[in-house]
Amino acid sequence: MDWDKLRIFHAVADAGSLTHAGDTLHLSQSAVSRQVRALEESLNATLFHRHARGLILTEQGELLFDATRAMAKRLDTATARIRDSEEEVVGELRVTTTVGFGLLWLAPRLPQLYKTSPNLKIDLILEEAVLDLPMREADVAIRMKEPSQADLIRKKLMSVRMCLYASPTYIATHGAPVSLDDMENHRLISQNVTAAQVSAGALMIKEIMTHNVGSSLTINNYFGVLQGVLHDLGIGLLPDYLTDDFPDLVRVLPDVESNEIPVFLAYPEELRHSKRIENFRDFVTEEIIAHRRRRRDAQN
Repeated sequence: MDWDKLRIFHAVADAGSLTHAGDTLHLSQSAVSRQVRALEESLNATLFHRHARGLILTEQGELLFDATRAMAKRLDTATARIRDSEEEVVGELRVTTTVGFGLLWLAPRLPQLYKTSPNLKIDLILEEAVLDLPMREADVAIRMKEPSQADLIRKKLMSVRMCLYASPTYIATHGAPVSLDDMENHRLISQNVTAAQVSAGALMIKEIMTHNVGSSLTINNYFGVLQGVLHDLGIGLLPDYLTDDFPDLVRVLPDVESNEIPVFLAYPEELRHSKRIENFRDFVTEEIIAHRRRRRDAQN
């Protein structure tokens, strides 16, 4: 089978358009069309339904696209490993983590990584869904539970607890509750219990809401909850790692907190010797050590 035709087919299937695929491949639309038709003739199969709004894969086309997608991922892996044989840390590193951890902890610390690896191209993928690392949907993940996927190297980074925080201005204006029953006089800012989040956070919200909370504001990620707290809207349920970057936050009801939430770093076994992964892993580990040191110093 002609590899060049497969490459062009994959680009068309991925783009859903001859024109867009041609732009990506730097070929004319007619050249792309000829190659696709030649591939269909060689396979004696129709690979696309052709519509005015674009191209849709047929059942046979879906089968072939699955194969070329797997081939493309294997080639990406091979390319990454070849680049990682160089001494300089270069190339793309796709990092996935949750929205809250990515926005509130990881992104503010990336300048430290770029100081040591200025040519690294980081693609930060922030979502609650667990991406498939062995299938190379991402290179490395930071997750709020131990990954269950096979063929992964995993390292526990730290533990997090969900706690209640307010701004100094809010406390000065409204006072601080002395028990959960006092929450009837305050506004709770949190994620909705049905939103994608760690189970420890959802369980804590349910527990607090059994105490007749006076008012509530729900936001679908911790960045929004933090903004509500910083703007004096109420008492927010937030991860305790925020105290590093927002030391003015006031811990409310310090005896009320969630169970420990483990934070894991994971990457595919095949990237064990990747310099990009090694560099990122060392950066995160050093930042975690510094975080622990600051927390220890604050408690003494």
